[in-house]
Order: sequence, then C-alpha cells, then structure tokens
Amino acid sequence: MQIRKIEPGLGVTGQVAAQDLDAIIAAGYRSIVCNRPDGEEPGQPDFAQLAEAAKARGIETAYLPVGAGLTAEDQAPAFARTRAEMPAPMLAFCRTGNRSEKVAAAARSAPAPLRAGSDAHHRVLVVGGGSAGIATAASLLKRDCGLDLAVIEPSDDHYYQPGFTMVGGGVFKPADTVRKTAKVMPRGATWIRASVARFEPDDNAVVLCDGKRVTYDVLVVALGNRLAWEQVEGLEAALGRNGVTSNYRYDLAPYTWQLVQELKARGGAQRALFTQPPMPIKCAGAPQKAMYLSCSEWEKAGVLDGFEVEFHNAGGVLFGVPEYVPALMETVERYGIDLKFGSTLVAVDGPSRQATFRTEAGEVTRGFDMLHAVPPQVGNPVVAGSALADAGGYVEVDQNTLRHVRYANAFGLGDGCSTGNAKTAAAARKQAPVAAVNVLAALAGKEPCASYDGYGSCPLTVDRGHIVLAEFTYGGKVAPSLPKWLIEGTRPSRLAWHLKADALPPIYWHGMLKGREWLVPPAPLL
Repeated sequence: MQIRKIEPGLGVTGQVAAQDLDAIIAAGYRSIVCNRPDGEEPGQPDFAQLAEAAKARGIETAYLPVGAGLTAEDQAPAFARTRAEMPAPMLAFCRTGNRSEKVAAAARSAPAPLRAGSDAHHRVLVVGGGSAGIATAASLLKRDCGLDLAVIEPSDDHYYQPGFTMVGGGVFKPADTVRKTAKVMPRGATWIRASVARFEPDDNAVVLCDGKRVTYDVLVVALGNRLAWEQVEGLEAALGRNGVTSNYRYDLAPYTWQLVQELKARGGAQRALFTQPPMPIKCAGAPQKAMYLSCSEWEKAGVLDGFEVEFHNAGGVLFGVPEYVPALMETVERYGIDLKFGSTLVAVDGPSRQATFRTEAGEVTRGFDMLHAVPPQVGNPVVAGSALADAGGYVEVDQNTLRHVRYANAFGLGDGCSTGNAKTAAAARKQAPVAAVNVLAALAGKEPCASYDGYGSCPLTVDRGHIVLAEFTYGGKVAPSLPKWLIEGTRPSRLAWHLKADALPPIYWHGMLKGREWLVPPAPLL
C-alpha cells in the first residue's frame, strides 16, 4: 500500500483491506473514505467489513463511491462535507487512488459543505423511484392524501422491467416499457431529483450527492440491487455488438431480438449461449425466458434443428420451486437445449466470440454466434456502506413486516432488501401495501400490523403464446392467485400468456403505480 499525500490533511491510496488498518493508524490517519464501488472485481474486500474493522480501532469511515453511475463531480459536495465533518488527517482510496484524487480535486471547487441541521424534512422519505418505491408512495398517499412524503429519484425515466424480456422476444416495443418519472410520480409526493450519497439512520437523515441533507420521521428504502457487469471480465465492453446481449438492460433488449432474427436468417449450424449467474438475481426465470422465446422463433422458422443451444446456469436446478420443473424440462427437451449446471460465466471475448465458464472440472471456453448474458447482482453500494445493510449489502428487514431489524422507523422492500423471496415486480406489488400500512403505524407510534408472506410470481414464457405461471411464497410454497380451473400454473397456458402480454402492463402502470391494490390487500400480522 503506497499513500500519496495530495494536500494538507488528505492522502490517497489504492485498495485498502482490514489488514492495512494498523499501518494506516501508524501513519497518523484518523478517518478513511472509500471511493470504490463494492463488487468491481472478484476478491475485492467489501466496504462493510472494512468499516467494521476500522470502527473497532476507533477510525471513522465513509462510503462515497465513484463509478457505477456516480462521477467524481457527483460526489464532490459530499466529499467536501465529509472532510469538514470527519477527523483529519483523512485517507481516501479506490482501486489505484486516481478516482480519490479526482474527487478531492472536484471537491475543492464544490460549494461550501453543509455542516449541520437539515435542508429539508419530510414525515416519510422514500429513497428510490422504481417499482417498489413508487408503489409504496402511491399506497401511502391513497391512505393519507395529505401526508408529507418525498421520493428521492435521480432518473427522468421509469422502466417496466418485466417488459424487457418481451422486447427481446419481439413482442413489445421498447417504448412500451418506459414512461417519464414525472408521469408516474404519485400526486401529492415531493420529487427530489438527486442521488443519495449516504444514509445516516442514527440521525434520521439522508445525505444527497450535492451535499444537501434531508431528514425524516420514517424512512423507506427501495433502491433495488445493482447489476455488477464488471464482475465478468470483458462483458461490459462486449455488450451490444459481436453477438453479445442481455435483456437486463433497456437499451440491449432490442439487440436480443435483432440477433434472434439474424441467426434465423442465416440458419445452418449456429451456437447460442444463455447464462444465469449465482443467486440472488432479479427475476430468476428471466434468463431462461430469453432462451425459450428465442427457441420458439427459431422453431417456427424451421431452423432450430441445426442450432446448438446451451443454458449455462451457475446453480444446480432449472427452477427453485419443484412443482414447475416438469413443464420446464418438457420445454428444454422440445427445443433440444443442453443444460450446463454449475457453469458460471467469468469472461467474454467479444471480437473472438468466445465465452469462458467456471465449472467444477475447471474453466471451459465456448465459441458462440449469440450470447445472452445475465450479470451477477449485488446490494446497492450506498446501502452496503451504511448501518442499514446486512452482511450481503441488502437492507436488513424483518421478512414479514419489512421493518428494519435495528431501526424501528426504517423500512425496506423490493430487490434491494434482505427478504428471502424471489426478486420480482410481483413481489414488490405485494410488499408495497404491507410497507404502507406499517409505515403509517410507525408514524402513529404503533407496532407493525401488516404481514408479507413472501409472494412472488414468475411468468415463464415457454414459447410465443404459452406461459407457465409460477406463483409461490416463502419456502417455495405454491400459491396461485387465480382458481385452478382458470389457470393451471404448473402447465403452459395461453390464458397466462394473455395475462402477461395484455393484462399485466396496464395493471402495472394504472394499478400498482397508482396505489390500487387489486388482488394484493395487506394481510394482518398474526
């Protein structure tokens, strides 16, 4: 570890590990700032573990990542404030120290840091304007239209992520899956268009990337998880060209459909690889949905028999709820898919069209004409660097009440919380009313009174026209929401297809995001 002193009271260095702390203390440093996002590369120490070790030695820490969508300029005001508030001298680090030096330089020209007090206060502060955050805000305002509620969300666009698979299958257009955030923001909510730099739950405060501080009576964290593309060597550089795609990004889903059409037109011997990383991930069925919709198109065109289709799954089963596996295995056999369990994508060479997988037998490299890659996924880095996080970097909540296990006035839901359910929009739709009821109870000084049962749903598109409608609660218990005579969820169904293609999008835009809790009333806590 080489420390460079770049100005009085401030040094920068490369990656810091817990074993470096004694040397840092010996060098006279009293606080540490991490400017490197967690999960940039395999084996990278987690900031939460470093912070715990530093705290035990009396060293203060802060997490201000530069990367994963945040620039040095974004973090400059928060860095300036951190320097003003934390003990000097301070040591900042990233992978090499360069980002820390850049953010320090940007901080020198940033506005004067805010030191105390609050720039704004709201009774309820929702962090994250995705599916879970907007649905919760809408459910709260449906119950109390005069509630002082704010939503922190930097993006101008709001995405219907379950629709990305249908874009990749040529069923939806990209425009079907996006609306302006201003259009979906619930009436009565204050929209704070900013990113969060850090949480201060002991002070009931959130610090924004511009240095402003927002306090609250009750906090709702709905930030989602992070797609860690960088954990697969070469993947980010390869995306969108050379046959490499992913339905997990809005801008890439159309390329999936383009590749399906290109391979169909070429025919002959083609190899298509589809991957699934280790859990937890958003919608664990989505990797195979992309595969089945592609195969359905090739089958219809009469070219599938000449194709090699492989499913490289880091796990050991096709789907986690056994009742749905037989129908999926019939689909696998129908399309002639070669299942590769225990096979994890670790590297991609786009120009050479080569993908490398880690298996029990060692690394295996496969050529491809099309690669649909699903990225590893991790907790949101701002959450992971806070006292709200569990060991995995997710908001640590009670799985039934969604209330934080240590902070009684904080709640978490959606893809970024610690509940053991499937991470799907259907789960967020069921969680939002529960969170809303329990938030209002907290505001009234009462205990939670509503319970989430772990419900999740995964409409598995086995071909263009049929879906296996998987619905389940905690423990993988099958939990159909419609009568069996209408939809038999364990078998492919055309009615389930129409539910996915025709009914669910308007239910999302005009129901879930408007606080209309159709078929998902909050259950009482027993």
